[in-house]
Amino acid sequence: MARGCGGTMSALGFLLILHALPRLNAAIHNSSSGGCAIIRPPRDGGIRYRGLTQEQIRSVQILPVDYEIEYICRGNRVIVGPKVRKCLPDGTWTDMTRHSSCLLLCPRVWTSLENGQATARPPGPPVEGTALHYRCHSGFVMEGRNVSRCTKLGKWDAPKPVCLYDKNSTGKKKLYIGALFPMSGGWPGGQACMPSAQMALDLVNNRSDILPDYELELIHYDSMCDPGESTKLLYDLLYTEPIKIVLMPGCSGVSTIVAEAARMWNLIVLSYGSSSPALSNRQRFPTFFRTHPSATLHNPTRVQLFQKWKWTRIATIQQTTEVFTSTLDDLEQRVKEAGIEISVRQSFLTDPAVAVKNLKRQDARIIVGLFYETEARKVFCEVFKEKLYGKKYVWFLIGWYADNWFKIKDPAVNCTVDNLTEAVEGHVTTEIVMLNPETVRGVSNMTSQEFLGSLMSRLGGMNPEETGGFQEAPLAYDAVWALALALNKTVAPLKAKGRRLEDFNYNNKDITSEIYRALNTSSFEGVSGQVVFDAQGSRMAMTLIEQLQGGSYKKIGYYDSSQKNLSWFGNDVWIGAGPPADRTVVEEEYRFLSQKLFAAVSVFAGLGILLGIVCLTFNIYNGNVRYIQNSQPYLNNMTAAGCMMALAAVFPLGIDGHHVHRSQFPVVCQFRLWLLGLGFSLAYGSMFTKIWWVHTLFTKKDEKKEKKKLEPWKLYATVGVLLAVDFLSLVIWQIVDPLHITVEKFTREAPKVDLDVLIQPLLEHCSSEKMNTWLGVVYGYKGLLLLLGIFLAYETKSVSTEKINDHRAVGMAIYNVAVLCLITAPVTMILSSQQDASFAFAALAIVFSAYITLVVLFVPKMRRLITRGEWQSEQQDTLKTGSSTNNNDEEKSRQLERENRELQKIIQEKEERVSALRNQLAERQALRSRRRPSAGHNQNHNAQPLQLPPPPGYPGADNHSLPASFSNSSNLYPGESKMSRNHCHNSQIPLLYK
Repeated sequence: MARGCGGTMSALGFLLILHALPRLNAAIHNSSSGGCAIIRPPRDGGIRYRGLTQEQIRSVQILPVDYEIEYICRGNRVIVGPKVRKCLPDGTWTDMTRHSSCLLLCPRVWTSLENGQATARPPGPPVEGTALHYRCHSGFVMEGRNVSRCTKLGKWDAPKPVCLYDKNSTGKKKLYIGALFPMSGGWPGGQACMPSAQMALDLVNNRSDILPDYELELIHYDSMCDPGESTKLLYDLLYTEPIKIVLMPGCSGVSTIVAEAARMWNLIVLSYGSSSPALSNRQRFPTFFRTHPSATLHNPTRVQLFQKWKWTRIATIQQTTEVFTSTLDDLEQRVKEAGIEISVRQSFLTDPAVAVKNLKRQDARIIVGLFYETEARKVFCEVFKEKLYGKKYVWFLIGWYADNWFKIKDPAVNCTVDNLTEAVEGHVTTEIVMLNPETVRGVSNMTSQEFLGSLMSRLGGMNPEETGGFQEAPLAYDAVWALALALNKTVAPLKAKGRRLEDFNYNNKDITSEIYRALNTSSFEGVSGQVVFDAQGSRMAMTLIEQLQGGSYKKIGYYDSSQKNLSWFGNDVWIGAGPPADRTVVEEEYRFLSQKLFAAVSVFAGLGILLGIVCLTFNIYNGNVRYIQNSQPYLNNMTAAGCMMALAAVFPLGIDGHHVHRSQFPVVCQFRLWLLGLGFSLAYGSMFTKIWWVHTLFTKKDEKKEKKKLEPWKLYATVGVLLAVDFLSLVIWQIVDPLHITVEKFTREAPKVDLDVLIQPLLEHCSSEKMNTWLGVVYGYKGLLLLLGIFLAYETKSVSTEKINDHRAVGMAIYNVAVLCLITAPVTMILSSQQDASFAFAALAIVFSAYITLVVLFVPKMRRLITRGEWQSEQQDTLKTGSSTNNNDEEKSRQLERENRELQKIIQEKEERVSALRNQLAERQALRSRRRPSAGHNQNHNAQPLQLPPPPGYPGADNHSLPASFSNSSNLYPGESKMSRNHCHNSQIPLLYK
């Protein structure tokens, strides 16, 4: 135990170093802030300064407030007096009135006496100055000195005396009970249990009706609740005289060692303080009995309380020992049957820091703690540090700790008593009823209250709250009575067999069997209640439920597990308004779209639909206008209808759980998908078809394409193919993997008010099992179509054709739609968890795309027809002729106009040639006139006009070869009736201007 405690202190010391180092260094360099002066260590000892280096220790003079120093001793010496001192705000150290010394420890073997008793004065460890006073039991005489003192050298000044059997004694025959009482260690229950057992022995030995010929005597040792130490003491009990007829151990770990070995010596084991469920194993411990009920008796009570307070989730933390492990295994099975979950199960060996932190991290609220009293102080010190207490938490502890266990100063715990008192407030304990609550005189002719009075007088005024095992003392008392009654019951059966109790030895199974049968059938009223053993040798009893209220334990109920009856007093007190929740209450809160945003975007979408209706109406009404007909009005109608469908998709896109029930949400998802998918196919498909056929027919890569005719059915077929592809893909999607509602969970958020709840934000999505695959296919296909549309629009930007007269506007619309779609698709996927941003981005992209498309395609047509009045002239012509112009006639007319433009170019070239010839002729005539002025003058009056034959191949060489539209030159050039200023007859070159 000393080594274990040392290891724990080292670990705690290291944590304190890390925690206190910054403050300590500050105090070293600034001693004016207050503190305590360094004190000298005890002789043969030193001081451990936590967080200081050797250089700092040499230079520091003042240590800060709350700083702790620890005395350490050299060699085999131990500290007597305060081991740890703390700096107080007034500049003094704690417990300075008590001196601390480093003294040598004398051998502990002198502290016990076989067949006798050793009393240490002063009480405590056997160090220098300790005197042991010996006395022998009745029937024994002492050989040696009755007093031995521990010297400065760590040795006793006299040999250990021996109590020898008095052969001349004519009193009762002695029956010896070998007992192990833990006077220290994890559970120092022997402090009250040993006097209680001795009191029972004295009463039994004075009774003439119980074992009249025998006297029971205890031979006991301090087991320190340590299985290792107990193994050595068990060896001493078994291999030294006299023979012990029964063994009485305490502590589950010690009882396990003793009970498992006892069957090899045919010994009955009767424990007064062992609760391990493992000890109920009859195959492993065939001769074991206990007046202390099994720890599993707590578990039905705990489960009942969990159900009473409507808890379905608990956590556990245990010390790694067999008793607590087996108890926890039993609890796990019981809560599972009750539908309660153990969410966290932590364990520790010596340092509970990590285990407590894990409880905090896992949001443990209802915590069952299974550990010894000394470890309980360590646990709740960590609980205080981690703030794992208060109105949000409930701790369930074992009820057999001392009532003031949290007020006991423990040098292994780095917390004050106030810290522990604050941390343990409100915890609940389940405790086996160890003191009969009724005023009944039992087999010992003593009530429970009279027993307590007698025990207090034996303890010599010791504080019961500071006395280990005070609660279990009635169990030790009744254990002696159960043994005495069982031995008394065996006298007659053994006498009939020619046997006596004093004939018992470790090889005699008959006497052991008689004692076993007698104990197994025991039933009497003791000071702890009705004493009855079950088939596993465990005591059956009721459970007391207590709660720590204001620093003291208050009874709040009883539970009888055999009758499943809970007696509740109704005086439980909680730090909060009532029992806390077994977990952080998580309130689900759905995130809905901002209604202001939805309304604003819906207004824009509605106006866009109205604009689409206006454009569609305009296009249908003016369908007979040649300019509208040349723009392929049926495709434009599809574009307008597709834009309106896409705009209509904005409304279901903004509808969520705020507007419709969860069961109707998949229908909204379908509307979103179909409206947007088909609307895109109609609007973009019709524009893509136009630009595709313009590129196919009118790019000059192949001159033969110019002669091809654009047939309307091909345009409609192209749109139909694109629409069919989308329709089939949507149908397959909905059949194979239909859309359904999914809920996305976000990081939990704390509410603004101080409530023990967390908000779980949720967001509803339309999704399917393989949503990413479907979106990848759709986005890939649409993306390629958009990129191809951009390419075709760029390639046809310089094409001029009357067959589709608005293809440049279509190209501009494709540019805008493609850019918006290519940006919107990935961004909305990234922003899918932000409902407002995702909706705004997607809806506005749809609105802007539709608006741009409608404005670019239809507004210029409206403007032209309104400003030029073309629809009026076309309608009047239609009324006069009585019928509309046939598409074939229009095609012929356009062909003639193209030929006319070509001939005009040729005429222009010929005019330039004629002009050059005239200039040459004029120059020659001027030259001749200078040579023959007189002759030339006479000839000028008689000369005939110059006859210029038409150039070879010139169309004017034959009037009949010209088109009818060119037969009269006045039709083309009405302002010209003569060729030039040279007196040439206009009939000489009639075809030059035709």
